[in-house]
Amino acid sequence: MCISPKNPFLVRSARPGSLILPKPRSPANSVRFHRVAAVAAARATAIDLSDPEWKLKYQRDFEERFNIPHITDAFPDAEAIPSTFCLKMRSPTYINNKDRVLLKVINYSSPASAGAVCIDPDCTWIEQWVQRAGPRENIYFRPEDVKAAIVTCGGLCPGLNDVIRLIVITLEIYGVKNIVGIPFGYRGFSDKNLPEILKVVQNIHLSGGSLLGVSRGGPTVTEIVDSMEERGINMLFVLGGNGTHAGANAIHNECVKRRMKVAVVGVPKTIDNDILHMDKTFGFDTAVEEAQRAINSAYIEAHSAYHGIGVVKLMGRSSGFIAMQASLASGQVDICLIPEVPFNFHGPDGVLKHLNYLIETKGSAVVCVAEGAGQSFLENTNAKDASGNKVLGDIGVHIQQETKKYFKEIGVAADVKYIDPTYMIRAVRANASDGILCTVLGQNAVHGAFAGYSGITVGIINNHYAYLPIPEVIAYDKSVDPNSRMWHRCLTSTGQPDFL
Repeated sequence: MCISPKNPFLVRSARPGSLILPKPRSPANSVRFHRVAAVAAARATAIDLSDPEWKLKYQRDFEERFNIPHITDAFPDAEAIPSTFCLKMRSPTYINNKDRVLLKVINYSSPASAGAVCIDPDCTWIEQWVQRAGPRENIYFRPEDVKAAIVTCGGLCPGLNDVIRLIVITLEIYGVKNIVGIPFGYRGFSDKNLPEILKVVQNIHLSGGSLLGVSRGGPTVTEIVDSMEERGINMLFVLGGNGTHAGANAIHNECVKRRMKVAVVGVPKTIDNDILHMDKTFGFDTAVEEAQRAINSAYIEAHSAYHGIGVVKLMGRSSGFIAMQASLASGQVDICLIPEVPFNFHGPDGVLKHLNYLIETKGSAVVCVAEGAGQSFLENTNAKDASGNKVLGDIGVHIQQETKKYFKEIGVAADVKYIDPTYMIRAVRANASDGILCTVLGQNAVHGAFAGYSGITVGIINNHYAYLPIPEVIAYDKSVDPNSRMWHRCLTSTGQPDFL
C-alpha cells in the first residue's frame, strides 16, 4: 500500500455495528467532524448486525430520514388538480411520485477501497433511493391563486440570474402571473414594496451577479413568515447555501406550525460545492474554469522570473473542491493546500522546504491554496460575519510573507507573486455547463412546489435530478475526502509530498 505512514486519513478497521470513518480532518474542523461521525455511528450501532433483518431496518431508517414533506401532511384534504404545465412533446409524460434516484452507486467490496464508507466489516451493499425531480401529472396549487417570491442570499455566485430566470419562466408556463423578488436576501422581507419581476428576466442570464441583490443575515423567522402571510406569498424559492437553507427549513416549519399552505423550495447556491449528496452545485464549474486563468497567470509570472513563485488563493472555507479541481485541470500547480489536509510550513517535511527544492530543480513553483486552509497558523479573532460564519485569516498573504521571509533567511533570491481572484470569479457569468444546470434546477424547483412539496431542495445526484429534505443536506459541509481517488489524482498531478 503506497501511503505515507504519516497520513492521518487512513480508514480504521471496522468493528461490528460501526461505520468505517476517517479520523478528524483538521483541527479547525474536528468538532464538526466528531459531531457528524458520532451521529453516523449512532445510527449504525443502533442496528444489531446479528439481526437477520438489520439491512431492512437500516433501509427503513434511511427512507424515514429522506422522506420529503408534502402539503397533504398538514392538509390531508388538499385537492389535487391536473397539471397546467404543458409538455411540448408528441406523447406528454410526467414523473411518477414513486420514481427514485439511487444515492450511492459504488458497491465497495472492502473497507480498504478508496473512499469507502461501510456500515459493516463486509461493506454490505444497501440501496439508498431519493425522490426523482420533475413535473407531476397532478398539482396542488391553482396558478391563479399563487403569489410566488424568489430570494437570493449569501454571496454572489455564477448562475444566480440563470436560476431566477428559469424559475420565473417556468412559473409563467404553469400560468402564474404574480411573481415578486425579495431584494437583498432575507432582509428584503422588511421592505414595504416588493418588485414584480415577471417582465424583466428575459436577458438577465447574460450577465453575472443577482438581479435581486444578495446579503447576509436579516429578520427573524417569525418576522419573515409574518411578511409572507401579510402579502399572501404561498410559494417561496430560496437560493443560498447551508445557512440560507437552514433559514428556509425554519420558514417551512413555521408555516406548517401556522397551518399556512405554503411551498418552500431551496436551490443550493454554494460556489465551494460543499452541499451534501449533490454531484455539484451551480457556479462550481464556472469557478474552476475561471480559477485556471488565475493559476495560468501565476505560472507565467513565476516561470518568467528568476526563482519565481506564484501563490493563488481560491474560494473554499471548509472544502477544497475548487482548489483541488482547478489544480488538477490546469496541470501547472506544484503545491495544492486544502482545509481537509493539514500541513506544516516549516521543518524538513514542510511546504517551504519543498518550495526550495522546486526552485533548485525547476527554477519556479506555483502554489494553489483554498482560503480555509492553514487557519491554525493564523490569529484567531473569533469574529463572525452576518451569517454566523467565522471570519477567516488571509492564508494567501501569510504564505507570501512566510515564503519571502524563509528564502531571505537561507540567502536565496525569490520573487513571490500573490493573486487573489475571489471577487472576479464570483461575479462572472455562468459558463455553458453551469447554464444548463441552472436551467434544470430552476425548472425542477417550480415543479416541486406545484407538486405540493415543501421544506425541500433540488439537486443533481449521479447525473439525475432529485428532491431532498433540507435537514439532510445541511447536517454539515461536504468536504474533500483525502482518501478519494480525486485527491490522489491531484497529488499525482502536483507531485507534492506529505507536508507533515
